[in-house]
Amino acid sequence: MRNMSEFKRYKLNPETLLYEIEKVSASSRVMKIVMLVCSSVALSCVYFWLATSVFGLELPKTVLLKKANARWISRMELMNRQMDIYDASLDGLGIRDDEIYRNIFGMNSIPAEVRNAGFGGVNRYEFLDAIPDNSILKRTTVRLDVLTKKTYVQSKSFDEVEALSKKAGDMASCIPAVPPIAPDASKYRMSSSFGYRSDPITGVSKMHTGFDFACKPGYPVYATGEGTVESVNFDLFGYGNSVLIDHGFGYKTRYAHLKVVYVVEGMKLKRGECLGETGNSGRSTGPHLHYEVMYRGKFVNPYNYFDMTMPLDEYESMVGKVAAESDNIMTAGFPRSFR
Repeated sequence: MRNMSEFKRYKLNPETLLYEIEKVSASSRVMKIVMLVCSSVALSCVYFWLATSVFGLELPKTVLLKKANARWISRMELMNRQMDIYDASLDGLGIRDDEIYRNIFGMNSIPAEVRNAGFGGVNRYEFLDAIPDNSILKRTTVRLDVLTKKTYVQSKSFDEVEALSKKAGDMASCIPAVPPIAPDASKYRMSSSFGYRSDPITGVSKMHTGFDFACKPGYPVYATGEGTVESVNFDLFGYGNSVLIDHGFGYKTRYAHLKVVYVVEGMKLKRGECLGETGNSGRSTGPHLHYEVMYRGKFVNPYNYFDMTMPLDEYESMVGKVAAESDNIMTAGFPRSFR
């Protein structure tokens, strides 16, 4: 019986030119196979070493990853170019919003830090800390987030403008557009205009933020536009007895140095409704009405908002109509003019 641990193979005998049987042990065969495998592994290692270290070639997986990375970078660069266009368009909308739409309705401009979606120092991108700051992935993520929030801020601004525009019909009646007293030239004198002047008490040059109408105490004072009484103050100094009306659309008016006040805070007033009488209260050198107009928090020249040449009968007709329609019991029964 043949030994199973041996294998036979045929080998050509060069002398007899015959194939003769040559016995090969199993251990020798296994050893040759092991040496062949080891040689293959060694050659493979040498190949990869030569390819990567000597010739600078990359592994196939590395090449595939780099190709995929290049595709994503290309997409993000395209996204950034599109965001450049969107950002420029959004900035244009913001300028138009502040300088036209919000300005028309007397709304304050939106601060730059709000428009630019500032986050007050909060690290919203902690999950990207492991990525270098100059990484296009990090820059694109942050920029997309900021652009999204800027769009939201602009959208909310347009919502506010739209809501106010629906009340635009009320704007004409709210703007302070008539004199605060009846335009009877025989009853008053324009004693001081808006701008710098010598203070009548100290003599120091100082900004005069309103317009003064010198007249006898008790001359009726009227609201110059529809609005709500924001405050009523009774001071020994400064404005003395004064009324501040918020007309909306960025406008406010103040009536100071009054003798009598007929209104209270929160009261709704119509244009031409009596709110008090002229006096000499507070820091004053004589009986007069100090009248101020404020637009979006800044003092403006009241002279640009009334016409003292307005016919007296037209003014009194307006006052009489308002008095007849007034729901304010406090003001409805008071005199409306001095004839």
